[in-house]
Amino acid sequence: MARDRSDDQNAPRFSLNPAAIIVVCTVGLSILGLTILFSASASFAQGPYYYLIKQVGGLAVAAFICALVSRVDLEYVRRYVWVVAGVMGVLLVLVLIPHVGIEVKGSRRWLGFGPLRLQISEFAKLAMVFCLAHYLALNQTRIGDLKRGYILPIAIVMGFAGLVILEPDFGTAALIVAVGMALLFLAGAKWRYILPTLAAVVLAFAVLVIHNPNRLYRLTSFLDVEGNKQGGTYQLYQALAAFAAGGTDGVGLGQGRQQLNYLPEAHTDFILAVVAEELGLWFTMGIVVVFTLIFVAGLIHLRRAPNLFQFLLVAGCLLLICLQAIINLGVVTGIFPTKGMSLPFISAGLSNLFLMAMLVGIIINTQRSWPRAGLSRQRRVMREVLA
Repeated sequence: MARDRSDDQNAPRFSLNPAAIIVVCTVGLSILGLTILFSASASFAQGPYYYLIKQVGGLAVAAFICALVSRVDLEYVRRYVWVVAGVMGVLLVLVLIPHVGIEVKGSRRWLGFGPLRLQISEFAKLAMVFCLAHYLALNQTRIGDLKRGYILPIAIVMGFAGLVILEPDFGTAALIVAVGMALLFLAGAKWRYILPTLAAVVLAFAVLVIHNPNRLYRLTSFLDVEGNKQGGTYQLYQALAAFAAGGTDGVGLGQGRQQLNYLPEAHTDFILAVVAEELGLWFTMGIVVVFTLIFVAGLIHLRRAPNLFQFLLVAGCLLLICLQAIINLGVVTGIFPTKGMSLPFISAGLSNLFLMAMLVGIIINTQRSWPRAGLSRQRRVMREVLA
């Protein structure tokens, strides 16, 4: 009997939903983060439930933020992009003012809002992406022009990075520059402009490090981890010891030694070391695979972008998630010098958690709107053909 092909045409077809994949991955990472956070804070003076309860509350707020961002009209918000830039600039300046910005361990990065402390530089990363995507989309026909297509957008990137580096926060400033340069490249900026800029940025960072004794000591001690294990590389040495102790299968959840005050910042920047010790190599590699999956799903999603602004906006969100994960993974495993940077969705810390919620919310938002935009474009083309 011949098959009725009309049934095949009318049958629902499977379509990959990249945003759904990203949401599943982020939920999984968040659940793992809560589990490891409870174990990592077992010996804290505040009690084993302090950070867990705080993070659960933060996740509830983050879910609300994600849902809210996923529903806003991005093109409407785009009208106020320079207002966002101005407000963020003011907040970054306020952070630097004594008795206004909150100083911790020599760095002034936080503003207090009642009982809540927010690290403003986290949100500056998204503000930079938003402003740069808007400007490059508005001037896409002038990308080859030195002034309008390169110098002015670079000024946007360096303006945000410059205020952040004054805190000082070299790692976040470097991330802002890296994402900004990547967006310029994706928009079509010329290599003859990009390469000298990268060289100048590296040189500037080197000069700043040389003139900052603390960071210079971190860098020089990183070159000899074993010889400086009681000093500048103590955290890294303990993290590597955790990887060695965990092996492939781990010592068991809650059975690790590093969270017993051996490893500083075990619940934030070095939480991956706790995962490696307690759950082993396979779980650690699983985290790497999940972040890779987020990146690949994001790339698939970007293929459907209806315009340059939304393409660059989502690309920036994807880079902020994945590059931050790469930096954290590199620091904990000794590939990069020690730098305090959270592991997205897993580390304790509300500011970065809220930022990640906004980034995922933007991706969900575009997943909902892009198919409609594509359909509208097809209908316009059909009307023009029929006319």
